[in-house]
Amino acid sequence: MKEIDLEDSSDELIEIQKEIDMQRASESTYVVQYYGCLLVKNKLWIVMEYMGGGSVRNILDVKQIPEVDIAIILTQTLKALDFLHRGRKIHRDIKAANILLDDDGNAKLADFGVASSLESRKKAFTFVGTPFWMAPEIISGDGYNEKCDIWSLGITAIEMAEGVPPYSDLLPNAAINLIPRNEPPVLQGDYSTTFKDFVSKCLVKDPTRRASAAELLQHPFITKSKRKEVLAEFIQQVKPFLIPYEEEEKEEHDQKRLDSRHKSKKDDSEGTDEKKEDSFSKLLISYVN
Repeated sequence: MKEIDLEDSSDELIEIQKEIDMQRASESTYVVQYYGCLLVKNKLWIVMEYMGGGSVRNILDVKQIPEVDIAIILTQTLKALDFLHRGRKIHRDIKAANILLDDDGNAKLADFGVASSLESRKKAFTFVGTPFWMAPEIISGDGYNEKCDIWSLGITAIEMAEGVPPYSDLLPNAAINLIPRNEPPVLQGDYSTTFKDFVSKCLVKDPTRRASAAELLQHPFITKSKRKEVLAEFIQQVKPFLIPYEEEEKEEHDQKRLDSRHKSKKDDSEGTDEKKEDSFSKLLISYVN
């Protein structure tokens, strides 16, 4: 369940509404299911499917993930992306913290806060995402399509293997400057050649030459991945050591997402608390199933 404090939240009503719209329109086995909203005093609760294994980031904080389990997670995440991309939707914030796991070994994509649709356009231009995972074409401002998610998936693969994304030792602004200028990151360490090749197919700087989700689903690293029951066993081994998943904890170890759609923080004197609560009440009425 995602909790939004209506008093402290800097999100505009329209952005929260867009997130709920996108979540509802992305119903898939590989996407965390949206159930509805509840308004409790000054808090809006977005009720979603329970994922008892927490996020992939939670697991990385306590234990290295074996390659066999990384392959299972990437396979299911690719299926989520293939579903979204076929519908001309882009997630724009793929990273380990936004991939949630359940006790049965299912990996599902979550957090559609900056997701968007390309149905009426060929490219998006909004500067949005989390710095270390952002594709070069988003940073350059030349426009981008669903292939930006594939770059982020490749960075997430490195994150799962090495524990952190490339450039994580730098400040976000420094990373943003280097990503479009430098050669693509390479997976280091004692990993299979097929895994390293998979990552290299994701991290092609020219998006027109970058593999699609559908193409990557045919890559040997994915086609030879094990059943989800293998991942379920690993989750059960790690679960006793996991810190309970909290949005606040996620913010602490995740660099904050950048979103140029949001205005800078301002003194909000446009209406009373009663008007704000009334606006969210209308939003609630519109979106409760």
